[in-house]
Amino acid sequence: MGSGGNKVSKSHIEEKKITHQRAPTSKPPFTLRQLKNAIPPHCFNRSLLRSFSYVLFDLTLSFLLYHIATSYFHLLPHPLLPYISWPIYWILQGCMLTSVWIIAHECGHHAFSDYQIVDDVVGLVLHTALLVPYFSWKYSHRRHHSHIGSMEGTKCLFQNLSLRCHVGWPLYLAFNISGREYDRFTCHYDPNSPIFSNRERLQVYISDLGIMSAIYVLYKIVMAKGFVWLVCVYGVPMIVVNVCVVLITYLQHTHPSLPHYGASEWDWLRGALATVDRDYGVLNKVFHNSTNTHVVHHLFSTMPHYHAMEATNVLKPILGEYYSFDATPIWKALWREKRECLFVEPDEDGAQNGVFWYRNKF
Repeated sequence: MGSGGNKVSKSHIEEKKITHQRAPTSKPPFTLRQLKNAIPPHCFNRSLLRSFSYVLFDLTLSFLLYHIATSYFHLLPHPLLPYISWPIYWILQGCMLTSVWIIAHECGHHAFSDYQIVDDVVGLVLHTALLVPYFSWKYSHRRHHSHIGSMEGTKCLFQNLSLRCHVGWPLYLAFNISGREYDRFTCHYDPNSPIFSNRERLQVYISDLGIMSAIYVLYKIVMAKGFVWLVCVYGVPMIVVNVCVVLITYLQHTHPSLPHYGASEWDWLRGALATVDRDYGVLNKVFHNSTNTHVVHHLFSTMPHYHAMEATNVLKPILGEYYSFDATPIWKALWREKRECLFVEPDEDGAQNGVFWYRNKF
């Protein structure tokens, strides 16, 4: 659905009782500048040393998991133990690589350091290792932030969580599935794609060169170690990364109480507030608090993750009802959102035709 496009007729809608308090859609009584002034200035300071410490920590744990799996699993005394140990490794390694992905994401927002070149080099290396075209993603993700919450230029917003978890991320990169709508074929690997401006195309070539280099390294590993070895050590954890990235993103932007806006109602601040923080328990720390500080991230995307929790706590009383947080256990929330948030459309009474809400009944 675009701005009212693919709208389901009134006669085919079975109205669902609203069980969640809807987020306010009126113009907020505060400005972005007022929010920024309320946050302690040090929260916007980016420390190169501190940022690198998180990279080092994540990569050290990732290498430790790799070392244990490749050096000791085959020595386990009982023949069934490897069949138990490998799934544990896949999940833990997938979570650690997701945390690396999140640091690379921070580089794309220039939140890693004060030096753009450092952010881009670190982001390029980390994302390339995870088979993500860094610059291509960086520029399309920037457009996600600049149009957050807007239905303009959005493809038919119909959610299929199962499909997105399995193939959503590669399809997004290769065919812009679930991305913004363009008037011709769109691909993150194509420097001439309409996603990119002329000054961005050279960096897209650099991203492509990085991905081809990574694929060549993987090919050499297969020749040396075998395909099954690569799948077990790298391939399955990468699937876990794909699922984690999709689910985290899905839950940050999908909730029965969150609105989407058509052209007549949308403005950037209201769109940025149409996100939700969630509690992932211990995984909040593993994922660098990207899960429970996403609202402040959309308001101030250059703020480093290690200051985002403090900024969130400062802004909560100011945002008031405009701040969305859901402490529902994650698996329960996934089940609920999968059932209740299938597509969006305005209310039937037409009171606010430019405000769209999630539905699940045609």
